[in-house]
Amino acid sequence: MSDPGTGVVQQGTGSEASAGAATGGADVGLPGREASLWSDAWRQLRRNPLFVVSALIIIVFAVMAAYPQVFTSFYPGTADPRSCSLSNTVGRPSASAWFGYDVQGCDYYANVIYGARVSMIIGLATAVFSGMIAIVLGSLAGYYGGMLDTIISRITDIFFAIPTILGAIVILNAIGERGLFQVTLVLVTLGWMTMLRLMRSSTIERRDADFVDAARALGANTPRVIARHILPNALAPVIVYGTIFIGVAISVEASLSFLGAGLQLPAISWGLMINGSFTRILQAPHLLFFPGLFLSVLVLAFIVLGDALRDALDPRLR
Repeated sequence: MSDPGTGVVQQGTGSEASAGAATGGADVGLPGREASLWSDAWRQLRRNPLFVVSALIIIVFAVMAAYPQVFTSFYPGTADPRSCSLSNTVGRPSASAWFGYDVQGCDYYANVIYGARVSMIIGLATAVFSGMIAIVLGSLAGYYGGMLDTIISRITDIFFAIPTILGAIVILNAIGERGLFQVTLVLVTLGWMTMLRLMRSSTIERRDADFVDAARALGANTPRVIARHILPNALAPVIVYGTIFIGVAISVEASLSFLGAGLQLPAISWGLMINGSFTRILQAPHLLFFPGLFLSVLVLAFIVLGDALRDALDPRLR
């Protein structure tokens, strides 16, 4: 029997097939070999050049965010983004300053490198916490249905009606303080709804599957059925969207900072850099080009990675 949720092919009959279905994953007919959605997806991803390239780009940016000194240790200019000299104001790129200088005379290369940290932290934190909310509420709504599903769905609809950028501007201006924590909290508050709907629909699709019925018949309680048998088979759409959502959160943070409603100085952010370059595009185009380039490459890498994951995790696309 084939489990459409996991791609597991189960061979055998009677209690053997039921036991294999209840464990949710083993290929009974092939000893020592497990054929699952995740193992098949990983084999396909390793052969996908778009996945490999996008993953390598994200790893480089992750190292840049965690250890910016690695990228500034060999730099001939000022590796400290806080070391500024007004005599270098809006200096053009040169051999001693690869990305030039900003309005305050700060080395732009160092600022762009250190700006990756804020974007990566906000993007990852927003996706992780939004995903946690979506997984918990979506699985409960999808599994139990009824009044609980109705209440969660209506609350989701209310948050869906709030425009993300406009809602974030209003909330952040009402808070007053706009630091890393506040921006992340607002993006989580306005960003969990799509993942919840994906989780809910995926749970509904699998709650009456044969392997779930087999687990119930063998005495598994509801928390175990959800955690052990439904969640591993229902997470794929959430993971795919969550990967793309990291790039979306990064771009939203940059947009808010550009509009003056996001992070505030002295924070180092690509959005703040683009905001400072807006009135000097013709005079000093490098102020817009470099942070815009890094931002676009990182967002594109997450989107391409999400597309590759979608192709690998959806058996219908193979």
